[in-house]
Amino acid sequence: TERERERAVVVLCACLVQLLLVLLCLVIMSAEPIDLAKFLNREEGWEEECKRAFEIIRDTGILILKDPRVGFEDNETFLNMMEQYYDQPEEVKLQDVRRDLKYQVGVTPNFVEEPRDHTAKIMSLPEDARPHIPEGKDPKWRFHWRIGERPAHTEFEELNADTMQIVPKAFADKWPTTMDMWGNHMVAAGRTVAEMLAVGCGLPEDSFSKLLDYGPHLLASTGSDIGTYNKVGTVLAGFHYDLNFLTLHGKGRFPGLYVWTRSGERMPVRVPEGCLLCQAAKQLEWLTGGVVEAGFHEVVVAESTLDALERAKQEGRPLWRVSSTCFTHVASDQILEPLGPFASEEALKKYPPTKAGDQVREELEIIKTV
Repeated sequence: TERERERAVVVLCACLVQLLLVLLCLVIMSAEPIDLAKFLNREEGWEEECKRAFEIIRDTGILILKDPRVGFEDNETFLNMMEQYYDQPEEVKLQDVRRDLKYQVGVTPNFVEEPRDHTAKIMSLPEDARPHIPEGKDPKWRFHWRIGERPAHTEFEELNADTMQIVPKAFADKWPTTMDMWGNHMVAAGRTVAEMLAVGCGLPEDSFSKLLDYGPHLLASTGSDIGTYNKVGTVLAGFHYDLNFLTLHGKGRFPGLYVWTRSGERMPVRVPEGCLLCQAAKQLEWLTGGVVEAGFHEVVVAESTLDALERAKQEGRPLWRVSSTCFTHVASDQILEPLGPFASEEALKKYPPTKAGDQVREELEIIKTV
């Protein structure tokens, strides 16, 4: 009948749109990494590279980066140490917990962090692109190490507390230098990306980066016990966005990270050797009035995760999935609000002027039991 033909055409068009979106995602993921050297050295085409970076993070929420200042061996050194740390007995790691500081230094045990409820977002996604539904709190561990200087005076003492860093006893000889090495690499890369994004969207170069001065940046490696949690579909980090400005990672050893593009497509993340992954987070969304959205992502056990598990067993390595994650932050006392061309009336209603510390406090109360 005519109605059935019309319905078939609608279904076919929907399928073609989905196919085009998938192809777009594949093109984006296979594109050349953003070359930070072009910007740092002001090489030919650096301004076009800034525009390309902004367009990609606007459309996908992520960037693949090539930073000449970061060596592949540095990531390996960091991952080796963190695998050994997480492989310690639980009672040893629990000595490094600082719950009174909202876990902003030291270790956060498993089953503490809980993704906020994103049911409405999940239901808005195409059925075949919806995330795994987490069952309660995440089974991952996390270690927070502060990177960079903190402000001399702040309204948000608990987020910027001038406390001693937590140094695990078994790693006292190498922990501070290794953590600072990797964390400083990531914050430097994040600052450069911030400058590139500002140029790419037509703002003055320091529009974002100056807000990062004295920010509560955190190196926040996660550890998931793949030796125990190794069933396909197990949620290691539930569907969520990050609350900070930009999140950066080195290449990991266990697959399982999936991201969602702005159009709602779910993609596995594959970071080329020698590259970094950069994800847009909530503070960048705030400053751009939602033109760039905080990227949703999840970490789940996949078949490829189990393949990596078998390789780790054969090589005699700890059976922990470790990330080399760093959260860059806007300084707690700085105001988050849409900047320049992003400051429309509608955007200002949705993203009213708010101190970054208040925004972080609210998010922490929702995602953690404190």
